[in-house]
Amino acid sequence: MEPLIAAVRSGDVEAVEALLEAGADPESADEDGTPALCLAVDTFDLPIVTALLRSSRVDRPAADGRTPLLRAIDLGAYDITDALIRHGACLWAQDTDGTGAVALARLWHERDVRVELRRRSGQAGPIKCSTVRSESGLTCEELSLGGLKVRTGHSAILTELEPKYGLTPSFDELLSRALAEPDVDHEVWWATTYTLQQRNDAATWAAASALRDRTDPMERYFGAEVLRLINLFDESDDWPHDAPLVDMFLAWVAQEPDPRVARALTAGLVDAQDLRAEEPLPALTRHRDALVRQRAVGGLHRAVEAENPEALAALVASTRDEDEAVRRAACRGLACAPLHAEGISNVIAACLADGDEGVRVEAAARLAMRQDPRGEEILRALDASDEESPYHWLLYDVHRHRASGR
Repeated sequence: MEPLIAAVRSGDVEAVEALLEAGADPESADEDGTPALCLAVDTFDLPIVTALLRSSRVDRPAADGRTPLLRAIDLGAYDITDALIRHGACLWAQDTDGTGAVALARLWHERDVRVELRRRSGQAGPIKCSTVRSESGLTCEELSLGGLKVRTGHSAILTELEPKYGLTPSFDELLSRALAEPDVDHEVWWATTYTLQQRNDAATWAAASALRDRTDPMERYFGAEVLRLINLFDESDDWPHDAPLVDMFLAWVAQEPDPRVARALTAGLVDAQDLRAEEPLPALTRHRDALVRQRAVGGLHRAVEAENPEALAALVASTRDEDEAVRRAACRGLACAPLHAEGISNVIAACLADGDEGVRVEAAARLAMRQDPRGEEILRALDASDEESPYHWLLYDVHRHRASGR
């Protein structure tokens, strides 16, 4: 077996990169004529797909006539499909039956994935199901039966493909695609809300705003996400959506009972430029939902820099939060306070004894950037050169801060 093919099959990305660097042929194929890139797609191995894309022919088909892109679409692999498209994969390729990318994605979108998996495998046994989370935090389900695997990313793939072909599904159609998945972290929620924000027109803003009064919290979440993304990604110099969004979200978040919707509203306020958006954040640091608290804490940096007493008090209290992510965010936020701010470094230093390692490291790093040596022992025990460490970039920030002499 070709060493590169063996490395791809074993999922060893380091070996794949080393072999390519040593001159291995990126177009190597297995005994059935399946190129290495197609094999990596078939095993949902995004790191190896990424490594091979640096030198492989992105559109080379396998013996069955399907290009890597068509294979990824057929498998419901949204993240791999996205990577191939961004690398220039041909959107007009067809398989031997004349089926193109959009048609293939739509075929799966309109079918029950479990029924189709049973049909293809020819088996009626139980389907193994697991949740897969990508590096970006998006999720999908991976279904397995009879040696076949498929993921539930087809609706998200279809949604991403349609604008590239000049197709414009209605707001209600995209809403229905999202609502079909109960997990708001599912890929289709991102694909549909992101697609709608790209339209950035009055009709989309109005349709999303109208969802605020729906009884279904999932519909309210969808509306809030579309609105905050429109504002977040708007590149206009005068931020035309910022004040209207803050006007709406300030009243909305005060009465929103669902924590998922409150997360979207809090994120929208944190990202807004209008200073009024900071008004509810101190109170939201005491919200019953940990992610709402974490986002609210992260949005108080401007108020902390200005030594706003309410913001400072909220972050000091948040260093004792039951959730470690909130405590870590509080250390990060307090570090924005001016060096002369009384007692702030002492509050951060108290977190050096936290029961969570991530909080201790965060506190030590933030103290170091405030020229406070109390966390040095913790920092010295870490390997700053380990790029796989969860603290690599935090330690890099410490090093850069020291090198700047500030």
